[in-house]
Amino acid sequence: MIQETSQLEQVGLERNPGMPLKLDWLKNTQVNLSAVERRAATLGTRRTVKKQWQAAWLLRAITLMDLTTLAGDDTPGRVRRLCAKARQPVRPDLLAALGVSDLNITTAAVCVYPTMVRTAVKALEGSNIPVASVATGFPAGLIPFGQRLEEIRYAVAEGAKEIDIVITREYVLTGNWEALYDEIAAFRSACGEAHLKTILATGELGTLRNVYKASMVAMMAGADFIKTSTGKESVNATLPVSLVMVRAARDYFERTGYRIGFKPAGGIRTAKDALNWLILMKEEVGREYLEPELFRFGASSLLTDIERQLEHFVTGRYSAAFRHPLA
Repeated sequence: MIQETSQLEQVGLERNPGMPLKLDWLKNTQVNLSAVERRAATLGTRRTVKKQWQAAWLLRAITLMDLTTLAGDDTPGRVRRLCAKARQPVRPDLLAALGVSDLNITTAAVCVYPTMVRTAVKALEGSNIPVASVATGFPAGLIPFGQRLEEIRYAVAEGAKEIDIVITREYVLTGNWEALYDEIAAFRSACGEAHLKTILATGELGTLRNVYKASMVAMMAGADFIKTSTGKESVNATLPVSLVMVRAARDYFERTGYRIGFKPAGGIRTAKDALNWLILMKEEVGREYLEPELFRFGASSLLTDIERQLEHFVTGRYSAAFRHPLA
């Protein structure tokens, strides 16, 4: 799987320019909760990936990770260690045993707070790994609007190529779709050439119908990615929510011709979790979405479990987590 030619090179990928808000797209939106939950529950049971194919899928998952540190005690040293791990996410001896040493496997990006962007950019020089930064008052977003815009501009000026913004949940909960659209469009403008990932904080939106509507408004406003969660909510990425968001992205593509990326984040900790999300993307929107341009995991602890699974494939034994340190 890792050795396949990127299908994006074949089909092309144009950046979503956004469009005027079309409220009629939101009217009569219905989401069948029981059907969504039933479909999500079967993702890990109807299809299984074993042996060398599982190893290949897990290597693919690594290349789709935004390796992340968003802690209050982050330091430049921790960020540099994270960047070193992003450059070499799997031990060289395991890559050699798997026969993939020549593939230059790295994570898709490193995600940090705005004040750590410059440190990350310097640590990743020469690697082609972009730096993503959270912004707009992450995680709650409840700071004055002007400051939220300035935080985006600051992160971009520091060298961030991707910006993960948070929306004002109030606009979704009160059905103020015009305000949500205007907010995200302004964030997109402030990003300039940096790609915009719109975090919906789905655990705080109340209903799957709200999740679908918020996803659609974000895409109309020019989002390059829609993202489930900050990782700080009590409920973060779930398969049912992800299914609704992915189908919203599919609907948007069918109506506009623009593909929007998807990023689940928060609570995805095991290799089995990663496989379930990969299966979701493969079955719902196709193989071309298993590329970093269209799919990311927001991950911190996920990488360790994937490494342990890869070592088990190579040796037949499960290793302790300390055998796969941050750097």
